[in-house]
Amino acid sequence: MSEIKYRTADVDGFKVFYREAGSPGAPKLLLLHGFPSAGHMFRDLIPLLADKFHIVAPDLPGFGQSDMPPRDKFAYTFDSIAGVIDRFTEVIGFDRFAVYVFDYGAPTGFRLAVKHPERITAIISQNGNAYEEGLSDGWTPIKAYWQDPSPANRDALRAFLTPDTTRWQYTHGTSDPQAVSPDGQNLDNYYMTRPGAHDVQLDLFGDYKSNVALYPAFQTYFRTHQPPFLAVWGRNDPFFLPPGAEAFKRDNPKAEVKFLDTGHFALETHVAEIAQAIREFLSRRLTRRR
Repeated sequence: MSEIKYRTADVDGFKVFYREAGSPGAPKLLLLHGFPSAGHMFRDLIPLLADKFHIVAPDLPGFGQSDMPPRDKFAYTFDSIAGVIDRFTEVIGFDRFAVYVFDYGAPTGFRLAVKHPERITAIISQNGNAYEEGLSDGWTPIKAYWQDPSPANRDALRAFLTPDTTRWQYTHGTSDPQAVSPDGQNLDNYYMTRPGAHDVQLDLFGDYKSNVALYPAFQTYFRTHQPPFLAVWGRNDPFFLPPGAEAFKRDNPKAEVKFLDTGHFALETHVAEIAQAIREFLSRRLTRRR
């Protein structure tokens, strides 16, 4: 088993914490987490892939152990997050890489792909959306905030930031909630208790509308560049629906779509299946491109 290193990169004065494993000479794989988690969501996946890939899993700005500067010092938008992660890949020497995107990792990774299509060797999207048909009714209160960013609508979103909601996100759609480890969700909740963390997340809820506005640009990238693409999807996700996964084939007909009988945090219940799908997909698709 490849040893995992826990490192910190100085990205133009911004501290980005990350996990790293695998041989530096192996094909590169960037893992981008989602809300409300951090790189620890990949704790079980990394050991299953590190024998074949050079893996890096950063904590996004404002998440996990990466810096969370005050809101008057850093704009908590997806453009800002993508900008830091873009520079992070340059700082650590990730010049060409496959990217695994989940939830918030998707608009982050897709921004990188649009900006630097020559750097992206393949994309794995695990419940990482880029189509409006993929958005469920669970987004209704967040959409209300987009349309009217009033204090009342902002406060209504605080319900998404409670420990009970975190637990629900991890277990909803799973066949056996008792099979879902409490470790990841408890760590998520710990980070959420930091001073200012709730307002950071509320800012990002508000800015998520910028991702929807960029869906056409993301889709143009898929259509124009046709990157090797695997969508591996928890079909019972309460936020990102199966039609969002199927839609990737509309712009990238060779995209592969696999559904798993689980929810949003699919790695918590199906990490072995996802790892095997990634190994087979990257081995097959990257070999063809050489």
